[in-house]
Formats: sequence, C-alpha cells, structure tokens
Amino acid sequence: MKKLDLVARAVTMCRGAVSDGDARMLLWTVPTRYPIKESPGEVELEGLRVPSMASLSRPCLLYRGFFEDASRRLKKAPAGSKISLLSSACGSSPILGCSTRVSRSLVSAELGARLGAVRAAVEEAKIVQQEEEEEEKGRPLRVGIICGGPSAERGISLNSARSVLDHIQGEDLHVSCYYIDCSLNAYAISPAQLYSNTPADFDFKLESLAQGFRSLHTFVEHLAVSVDIVFPVIHGRFGEDGGIQELLEKANVPFVGTASHECRQAFDKYNASLELSRQGFLTVPSFLVQGNQPDRSEMIRWFEINHLHKETGKVVVKPTLAGSSIGVTVAYGVDDAIEKAINIIREGIDDNVLVEVFLEGGSEFTAIIIDVGIDNDAKPVVLLPTEVAYHTPPRFPTDVIECIRQGASLLFQHFGLRDFARIDGWFLPGNANMFSTVAKDTKFGITESGNIIFTDINLISGMEQTSFLFQQASKVGFSHSNVLRTIIQHACLRYPSLKSCSNAWNTLSGRLQSAKHSNVPSKIRGSQKAFVLFGGETSERQVSLMSGTNVWLNLQGYDDLDVIPCLLAPANGYGSAELKNADQKEICRTVWTLPYSLVLRHTTEEVLAACIEAVEPDRALLTSHLRDNVMRELSAALSKHYWFSGFDINEELPANFTLENWIKHAKESQSILTSLGVFTIPKVVRRKEELLNSYVPDTWQALTSKLQSKSLCVKPARDGCSTGVARLCSMEDLEVYVNALRNSLPRIPANSLLKAHGVIEMPSPPPQSLIFEPFIETDEIIVSSKSLDSNARHLTWEGHTGWVEVTVGVMGTRGEMHSLSPSITVKETGDILSLEEKFQGGTGINLTPPPAAIISDEALQRCKQRIEIIANTLGLEGFSRIDAFMNVQSGEVLVIEVNTIPGMTPSTALIHQALAEQPPIRPQEFFRTVLEFAQQRSN
Repeated sequence: MKKLDLVARAVTMCRGAVSDGDARMLLWTVPTRYPIKESPGEVELEGLRVPSMASLSRPCLLYRGFFEDASRRLKKAPAGSKISLLSSACGSSPILGCSTRVSRSLVSAELGARLGAVRAAVEEAKIVQQEEEEEEKGRPLRVGIICGGPSAERGISLNSARSVLDHIQGEDLHVSCYYIDCSLNAYAISPAQLYSNTPADFDFKLESLAQGFRSLHTFVEHLAVSVDIVFPVIHGRFGEDGGIQELLEKANVPFVGTASHECRQAFDKYNASLELSRQGFLTVPSFLVQGNQPDRSEMIRWFEINHLHKETGKVVVKPTLAGSSIGVTVAYGVDDAIEKAINIIREGIDDNVLVEVFLEGGSEFTAIIIDVGIDNDAKPVVLLPTEVAYHTPPRFPTDVIECIRQGASLLFQHFGLRDFARIDGWFLPGNANMFSTVAKDTKFGITESGNIIFTDINLISGMEQTSFLFQQASKVGFSHSNVLRTIIQHACLRYPSLKSCSNAWNTLSGRLQSAKHSNVPSKIRGSQKAFVLFGGETSERQVSLMSGTNVWLNLQGYDDLDVIPCLLAPANGYGSAELKNADQKEICRTVWTLPYSLVLRHTTEEVLAACIEAVEPDRALLTSHLRDNVMRELSAALSKHYWFSGFDINEELPANFTLENWIKHAKESQSILTSLGVFTIPKVVRRKEELLNSYVPDTWQALTSKLQSKSLCVKPARDGCSTGVARLCSMEDLEVYVNALRNSLPRIPANSLLKAHGVIEMPSPPPQSLIFEPFIETDEIIVSSKSLDSNARHLTWEGHTGWVEVTVGVMGTRGEMHSLSPSITVKETGDILSLEEKFQGGTGINLTPPPAAIISDEALQRCKQRIEIIANTLGLEGFSRIDAFMNVQSGEVLVIEVNTIPGMTPSTALIHQALAEQPPIRPQEFFRTVLEFAQQRSN
C-alpha cells in the first residue's frame, strides 16, 4: 500500500472518532520532492490549507469539514509529501476558521485510542516510503546469526556460525551475531568472538563484554527491529527441535529454515521413523525405551521378532531428541542395551531412548537438499550424495544414487521442510533379511541392487568449512558464499514483508558487483597466482590441511588473485603399508593441484584418495554425468529467480607434478608461495638410538643435572609443537617415554606419567632426535563452572609464581616486525597443550587479549616490545608465532619456541590476536597482508 493511501485511511479512521465539539487532531504537511505553495503560518496542498509546524505555537482545533476534505485531497497529494501527526488536539486556529477553545479534559479515552491508531498508520506510511526509496537506491540485508545452545553440539554451532559469517558478510550484507548459552540466556556478541576455539573462550566474559537480554522474549523483540532475517545455526536441542523457531514465529521475525511444528516432528527420531513408515519408506526396526525402568520382557520379545539373539544381538542405542552423533552407542544383547539406554537417560541427554537393529554390511550416506522453488511451491533438489567416508558421488549403482535423491526429495516435501536440510541413511546391498518379507511395490527404497533406508533428518546441517553441505554444493557449481546466499535468498521469498528488503539488497549487490569488476580490469584479474601448499608427512599434516584450506578460502574473495590449493602428498603419511604397488607409492611423492571440491576433506589421506579416485576414467565419467544432471535440475529452477547470477565453481580434474616440476611451475608463474609447516629452536638434543641404548637412570641424572631442573619437557626435534611433547617428572616417566619410542606406539595413554595429563599423540615414525629442556612451572589458570550453574564459566587465577604461558603472533617485514596482543594458553588436560587444543575448532581455551585481572597494560606493552626485539633479532618476516613464558608483573619473556609459519586454522590464536588489534584485522585482510609482505620480499 502506498504511503498516502495509508495516511488517507488514517484520517478517515479519525473522522468518526469524536463527536462535534470534541477535540480534533492536527495535520501537518511538509513539502519534499514536489513544489508546494507555502505562506507564513500555513501550507497549501492541492487547495487544502493547513497550519505549518512553525505556526503551531499552541494546540488548535480543526474545522468541522476538515476530515472530509483531508481524506479526499490527500489521495491526490504528490507522492513525495511527508505526513506527520500531532496528537495534542485542543486550542484554536483562526487560520482554519475555528475560534472555540476546548479543554484538554474533554479529550476522551476513545480519542486517544484512535489517535494511537492514526499515529501507527502514519509511521507505517513512513516505513513504506523509506522502503520505496531503499528499493530504488539499494541497502544491505541485515542478517542475524544465532549460535550456541544447550546441547553438546554448541562448539560445532560456533564453528558453523564462524563459517557462515566468513562467507556471507560483505558491503551488501551486514551480519549481527548472537549467542545462546547452556541456560538459554541470550547475548549479542561481536563477530570477533566467533573466532574463539570454544564457547568457553568467552563464556566467562559474557556478562562484561556482551549485551545480555533480560529474557528470550526481550531478545526476539530486539531481533524484530534490528535484523531483516535470522539464520539459526544452533545444532541439536533448542535449534532443531523447534524451540528457537517458535520464539521467532511468535515475534513475527523472518528466519531461514523449517517451521517449528515441522521441526518438532522431524527431529524426534522415533516419531520421524513412524511417519516415514506411514509414508511408505523402509525403516529400521526399533524399540522405544521410556523412563529409566524399561520393560525387559517386551525388549526380549522385540529381539526375537527381529531375529536377534537376546544375549549377543547387535543393536544401536541412541537418544530420540539429540544430534545424529550425540549419545549414540552400540550394544550387544538385551541387558547391555537396557544398561546403555538407562545411562543416556541418567546423563540427562534425553528421557526417551531408541534401540535399533544394527545394519550389518551397509554403507552410510548423507544427502544435502536445497529448496529452489518459487513462492510456496517447494522444489527440493537433492545434491550429489556422499558415501561416508568420503566419496561424492557415492560408489553405489546409478539406480541407487537416483533412488536416494528421489527419496530424499520426497521426504523433504512430506515433512514440510524449508530452504535446506541434510538427510542421512544406509544402503544395504543385496536383499537384507529384515526386509525379505516386504513386497517390493509397498515400500520405497527397495531396488534391484539393494535396500535404501533413511534414518536421520538434520534440520540445521553442519556448516563448518569442510562440511557435507559445502562438499556436495561445490560438486555442482556452488562456492561456499553462493550456496549460503542462495539459501538466504530463498528464505526471503517466503516473507512478503521482506520483498522490499530483498529487492533493495539485490539492487545494492548488483551495483557493488559491477563496480568490483570495473575496478579490476580483465587483463589483470587473477593475474597474480598464489599457490597455497599444505600436507606433507609430519604428524601435523592435518593441521596443515585445516590451515591451508582456511588461507585458500579467505583469499578467494580477491579478484586480482588466482589462488591455487596444492597438496604435498605424504611419502609415508598415507601409510605405505596401505599402498598396493610401487606406482602408488610414487604418486604419493607428488604435489597435486586441487579443484575446489577436493580440498574440502578432513584429512590429507582423504584428499589424496579423492585425487586418485577422481582421475580414474570410469569414475570421472560417472561423476561428470551425475553432476550435469543435478546442475540442469538446479538451473531450470534457479533461472526463474531474478537474483540468481549463476554457478561460480567450474569443477576440474586434479593434476599432479613431481615436487621438482611443481616448484619449477610455480617459479614460471611468478607466484607467491604460502607453505605451511612448523620449525623449532632446539635446546639439548639426544638421538633416539642413544636414548634406547642408554641406562635410563643415568640418562635422567645427566639431563636433570645439565639442565638444572627436577622436571623436564621432551619434544621431537623435527615435528609439530604438540606432537610427542610431554612433561617428565621422574626417571620412571622417562622410561615410559623411551618405551613408547622403542615400541613405536602411536600414543601414550592418559595419566601414564606421574603428573596428570591427557593422551599424548606420538609422531609416526618415531623421531630420530629429541629435545630436552627445563619444564617451567607456571600459574594455573582455570576456566571453571560456577557452583550453582554447571554450564556457566568463570576465571580462576591465584598468581603464585607470576609466570604464565603465552603465544604471540608477529607480522611485518624484516627488521620491522609488529607484535600482536599475546594469548594466554589455558590447559584443560594436564601441563602440555594437546594438538587439538592448539589448533582444532571446538577444543582448547585461549584468553585473547589477556584479562586485566592477570596482567596490567604496562606489563603487556613491555612484553610486546620484547617479543618484537626477539622477532627482529631472529630475522623473522611475514608472520610467525612465538611461544613463551611471560612474567605478569614485569613483562619479562622466556622463549619456548618460534614457529616461522604457524597454524592458520579458523580458530587459532593468531586469528584472535589479529581481530583484537585496533582497528581489527579480519582474516581475509590478514592473509592478504601476508601475501603483500611476500611480494615486497620478492621485489
């Protein structure tokens, strides 16, 4: 409805509000885009004379016929006129021909109510006019990301939120971030906090650094006026069970994803299984355990019906209301199943537990579905499924793959899902016994090649950088950004109130895209090649993969860069014993240039296997055929949407080079090479053979005497900064460590040494040399639970020694290195940070910047100065990480090690420190700056 129609309606509403002699409202007309005659004290609009704002020194009364004239004439008023109302409605105005003064006491309650309605109508008119102007000029879409939640998956939720933020934010889309803690308290948080390793990194700071809301009701009221649409990324309880969706629906806040009622139905595994069966799908036979006193006789009967031995029958036990991996365990026999079901209930994971037949000989699959329909007509397109782990498309017969896609699409529609989802299931080759009596024409999922069973519906699929969503989307032409924005665009179509917002967003997006391409001439677009090399054969090759993937994705946004991800295939990290012939071993000594989709794996071994599989002729032909089918299906639907600008990923085959030829190729390309590895400064070195052949007590005495320390830190000389690192407090500890080397153990079990510790991952093969150094005792910093709320966190530090362990990033050119703000490392499992705590999202706690309660700003600045001196003295350049012990009173520094190219995973401390700078350095800007340092060096 146009603005002036709304105002005319408002005036008509007011016309009958009061009787003759009562107070009337005042109308004020201000000319804007169209010329309107104005004289002192009044304005004339289409022959209607009304008082101007400047003349209203006191309230006045309008003449009796004013409302009829106003209603008639305002409908003809120029579109550019702005209308506002005055609710103080008594007084006199000779200009309007009324001299009767009216007391304020005559204004009735009814008049007040009517005037409130008028005011609301006029405000609505203003909003409509603003939307019309924004639609013409364009404005950013405002998206609110909500993460966290009460389930054990809240760390995954944080990773998903970070990934969504990285890939959707821009000049045309502004993101606000919100966090729900375990007690369902809501907070507005800064985007920088999403780069924390775990929610525990900032849980204890929420009350002081975040905007808290008094209640969830207040929270959604804030969302209603602060964002255009919400993107919930809470996994599990409160995120996928309809909790957050119901809150948003009651406040009329638009959101991405399935509605609350449908969420509740699909998230409950038992009810979903019953619905699947009613809809004609094959389902896994299941038994529902309610309460902690299950009926043993009924379960025995269920075992017999499903041909399971009551003492050894293999079943899966899992909660009905939890994520697809939370609380899932395997049980053998009735008693074991009952015990594990009761444990799930006692642990508070769920009140109801599902016991299912274990599917022997099956292959698990997962499929992403994206709705690309128009208006309320759903058009779910199932992408290429993934066989777990990890083959996309799966290594199933073609008819099975098509049946999976067809079934997932039907399931999406039957359950009333919206925008996107992930559906998991199993393919059982041949004829499974449990379905031998089912007629082929009565159930969906029975094929000539085997049976297809859908088992889990994930309403908010994981959205980490290498998640199934992005693996499958990239196979059919979508980048991370493109698929997420497509999902958001589709969600906007569902809400008529967002039409103008969506149009304004697309107007701005188009204008920015045109400007972006015009500012980067085609002759230089992508002219600078940047090879991102990761992998190798050290125990930190997986960290290297995560770092390389993060660097590559962050540099994708620069049009003047051609960023090429490359895998240095491990010579022995793939497992030489697993390779069948010499040719495969030779392949493993190569560098592979990777297409977009093959980077998105969890291990270097998976990437290498995917490369080898991708170049097999038959496999390549099948993948191309299936991909083309899905892309045609997507294009047919998306081409009807004016906002879809096409696919942005061209799938190519991987190429391999010998390491020597690859280096030559990189040089010829005048490229910037970003390699990812770790190098350390040795202290006291002992060869492995010397340790194995020496008498342990003598070795211990010699080391402790030489290093003047009662406890030692041991680490491999040429491996990562966490692998094989242990605190040794006695010669018995040294003997345990030496035995691990002698027997080539992959890990030392938790608490095998004198001091409590977690699992110590050992390098494979065992290192040739080891470094021993004094173990520095630091103050214990604990992020612990509050006594009354086990989910809330607070910081505890007693400060006995005054020393804490820090990690500090430095960046710059040689001789001019700049220190970032240190991060205090908090150890959750013993004295040594684990590999996961250092680099893996969802584990480990870093305090960035250090809390003022621990270190003063003066000591902090002195520490940074000393770190810069160390970096410049060592001749560091580009960026590095220095691990050290810092004295919190003096800022003195004891260097532990220097990492010339540290881990660059999305949640590593280096990213936290860059974001803590003033002004903050976002990851994309950080990695671009590093490349520029490399260019300066080469020039």
